[in-house]
Amino acid sequence: MKSVAIVIPMHNEAEAAAPLIEGIAAACAELDGFEIIAVDDGSTDETAARLAALRTSIPQLRVLHHPRAGGQSAAVHSGVQAAEAPICCTLDGDGQNPPSELPKLWRPLIADTEGRVGLVAGQRVNRQDTASKRWASTAANRIRAWALKDGTRDTGCGLKGFRREAFLAFPYFDHMHRYLPALARRDGWDVVLVDVAHKERETGSSKYNNLQRAFVGIRDLMGVAWLISRRKKARAVEVTAAAAETGAGVTEGRIAAARPGAEPGEQAR
Repeated sequence: MKSVAIVIPMHNEAEAAAPLIEGIAAACAELDGFEIIAVDDGSTDETAARLAALRTSIPQLRVLHHPRAGGQSAAVHSGVQAAEAPICCTLDGDGQNPPSELPKLWRPLIADTEGRVGLVAGQRVNRQDTASKRWASTAANRIRAWALKDGTRDTGCGLKGFRREAFLAFPYFDHMHRYLPALARRDGWDVVLVDVAHKERETGSSKYNNLQRAFVGIRDLMGVAWLISRRKKARAVEVTAAAAETGAGVTEGRIAAARPGAEPGEQAR
């Protein structure tokens, strides 16, 4: 029985593959059962070959392949869809998210016996990026926090943990990985924030630039704000036979994966 799935989106990260996957396997040693799902997002380097070679020494590793690059959100979504575990954790494929931080993500979800927590979001401290990248990220996070009131200072951090059922109930769109706290709160889940470390990129190169992030971010922010304003505002409750006969009331229960009728910030049940 797999309790946790680690999903890694990877695009042209051949040099990072081995140390990253080996580090993840070591971090997962405390779990009874786990799976590692690396999603090769249309890489044109040796990423696919490096991942295939790692499967001989790390049997928990599964490899998915996109014939052409679909982007980080598409890769994460494909990995979560394929996962067998009820809890999924993600981290970037470039090695800047230390695998040793992963237990901070799954522990709150495993400990939550009432099923209230839908998402655990990492927030980077001492970011090891260029000054321009840090400035652009800070500005974008402030605008996003003002517009969406999602309660996090660093929604772009790749280290996130969530219930698989909750994630798959979110509306899919490209770049949705940057808005998971807002989407989780929209559906009535509790969100836990944890500080995580960050490393300097040692291999490969960034797949984004500041202008590209800004242009896409404006459209995405408007779209997510619209999704929040148009959330489902009513949810069904089941009427039991006994309640119907006595008129004593109804029994409330979780319907499907999330609570689409919950107000943002309302506790999940």
